[in-house]
Amino acid sequence: MSLPFNVRVYGILIDQERLLVSDERYDGISFTKLPGGGLQFGEGTLDCLKREFLEETGLEIEISSHFYTVDFFQPSAFNAQQQVISIYYVVDPKQTLEQDPTLNNQNEHRLRWVALHELSAETFSLPIDRHITPMILERFVGGG
Repeated sequence: MSLPFNVRVYGILIDQERLLVSDERYDGISFTKLPGGGLQFGEGTLDCLKREFLEETGLEIEISSHFYTVDFFQPSAFNAQQQVISIYYVVDPKQTLEQDPTLNNQNEHRLRWVALHELSAETFSLPIDRHITPMILERFVGGG
């Protein structure tokens, strides 16, 4: 028997000591997460993240480095019959951030910056994002 997996790919974009986060609404549930989304069949993780970032933020990105791949069981918040496998990369915008990507907001999707000194696990709604928050702080601030 094969188990259903849901592969998600997310980007960590830091600019001026701020982290870009996404406030979204799906299936009647509001949540805050990092920009990114689901891997489509036939797509690699890097291409997925570039596509998702462009769709969600209007930004073309370059992948700087792999950050984290989930190493524990996590059922999907939207379908308990699916196991989520999340992969995180540090990304850099290809263009200068002269204007905030928050200008690309839609009704069900809002981007915003969170100052790193205000970032905590409670910033996020999803368990894996909460799990990596101390890692983000350790890498980009030097403490968790």
